[in-house]
Amino acid sequence: MTPSPHPRVLLRLLTLLRPYRGRLVLAGMALLVAAASVLLLGQGLRLVIDQGFLADDRGGLHRGLLAMLLVVAVLAGASALRYYLVTWIGERLAADLRRRVFDHLLTLEPAYFEVSPVEGGGGAGEIASRLTADTSVLQSLFGSSVSLALRNLLMLVGAVMLMVVTQPWLSAIVLLGIPATVLPIRWFGRRVRRLSRTSQDRVAELGRYAGEALTGIRTVQAFHHEPAARRDYGARVEDAFASAVARTRQRAWLTGIAMLLVFAAVGLMLWQGGHAVLAGTMSSGELAAFVFYAVLAAGAVGTLAEVAGDVQRAAGAAERLLELLDARPRIRAPATPVPLPTPVAGELRLEDVTFTYPGRETPALAGVDLRIRPGERVAIVGPSGAGKSTLFTLLLRFHDPERGRLTLDGIDLRDLDPTELRATLGLVAQEPVLFTGSAADNLRYGRPDATAEELRAAARDANALAFLDALPQGLDTPLGPGGVQLSGGQRQRLAIARALLKDPRILLLDEATSALDAESERLVQQALDRLMASRTSLVIAHRLATVVAADRLLVLDEGRLVAAGRHDELMVDSPLYRHLAELQFGRRRAVPEDSA
Repeated sequence: MTPSPHPRVLLRLLTLLRPYRGRLVLAGMALLVAAASVLLLGQGLRLVIDQGFLADDRGGLHRGLLAMLLVVAVLAGASALRYYLVTWIGERLAADLRRRVFDHLLTLEPAYFEVSPVEGGGGAGEIASRLTADTSVLQSLFGSSVSLALRNLLMLVGAVMLMVVTQPWLSAIVLLGIPATVLPIRWFGRRVRRLSRTSQDRVAELGRYAGEALTGIRTVQAFHHEPAARRDYGARVEDAFASAVARTRQRAWLTGIAMLLVFAAVGLMLWQGGHAVLAGTMSSGELAAFVFYAVLAAGAVGTLAEVAGDVQRAAGAAERLLELLDARPRIRAPATPVPLPTPVAGELRLEDVTFTYPGRETPALAGVDLRIRPGERVAIVGPSGAGKSTLFTLLLRFHDPERGRLTLDGIDLRDLDPTELRATLGLVAQEPVLFTGSAADNLRYGRPDATAEELRAAARDANALAFLDALPQGLDTPLGPGGVQLSGGQRQRLAIARALLKDPRILLLDEATSALDAESERLVQQALDRLMASRTSLVIAHRLATVVAADRLLVLDEGRLVAAGRHDELMVDSPLYRHLAELQFGRRRAVPEDSA
């Protein structure tokens, strides 16, 4: 069962409103004026009846109606100002909260988004849902519900005071109904809060599943998985609907019971008050004013009961967002980071490095010792699951080893600021990630301040300029989500250009030419050869033909470094490497003809 949020969870969000104290004060003043105006209408109603209708005084009637019209005008102006200000504050709070949560999420390591970090997880898709759906719930609370609650609370207090002043003995009848609503509000409120959290989790799961299916729509359709996807999504929709209905049912009971109790007290009061008017102990105007205040008090209690449901729902949303804000990054800069030397030489060392992914028992790397000299071009080969990509993950410090250490120019990576470390590294993944925007926007991930000419130069070196210039708007052409308008090879060349533009001291290439045709591969390989000439380069290779000319080849198997040397040496000394080479090149020749 999901635990109930702490009642103070919403108070933590109020710190976001400090910069807007002026607007809050102005909204509070408008709220007071509006509430006072409503209460004055009751006195105007008493005067109109007693000194106008019943006294048969046209002048008194006109004066009373004019006074009420002026009060209504003030009420309208104050209400409009209050509505604008509180809506602005709610929207501002939601915007600031989205920014704060997103900014904080960017400080968390990738593993946080990969292993369902929060209860009811779902990784990045579930977290993205929190950024949108949950902040919208809070926007509604602070931009509407809180204002309604304060307004009705003021009117409740004011109406009760005026009721007591008007007729103390009748007030007791109405006031007996108000405390009777406390118990159902508390009991149903707990259930609404719990069900709200469950409902929000179900909606988040809907967003996660839909996003995953639509992102992989080609795979879904290629495997004719549409019927199963419809069935699975429909089941999740029904779960979300059932949770929402259960929450709504409890809120309906909460509101209905509260209003029934209070209006029952009002009915009893009318019966008693009517007899008092008939007996001559109370004027008709006093009864009308009293009824007006009693209805105001009853309506205020009903609204407060309804808002209580909104508060419980928002408490669940706030708790989910604060879980994200409270998440502490495991990978962070030390209190006093060690600065990298200038310039960075690019020497890398692994000293007895062992690392196991969370939730697994078998180490991805086990006792690896390695030194990579500045400017050395090193290829990393081995079967799938050997630990090749894990090595890149540790060098980028997305994880820290559980034993041993990695160093750059003699400095432990844990003593460096991760931002400064990653600024020296350039990564081209086997499946490059592009973002919604133009080709130029994606290239500038490598260097935000790059000029148009520098973008074109990087694209030219990666053999990407020809197809980019052929796009309708050249480098300014929108590529769609994830660069869907480009082929796999084009996306990879764009990613290579992005890394070239960054001009890093150390290159990490994860089979960077795997998606290119033969001619493009030759041209890009030439560009990479020029780029790697003066830089430390690590290349993960599945096709040995692309790396046989490397300064050194490292052979990994089951997380261990089992061999190292040049191609010819490994063909003699490493059975695993020889096996891999024979699978790719054939038994008759260990080196392809065009690489000899």
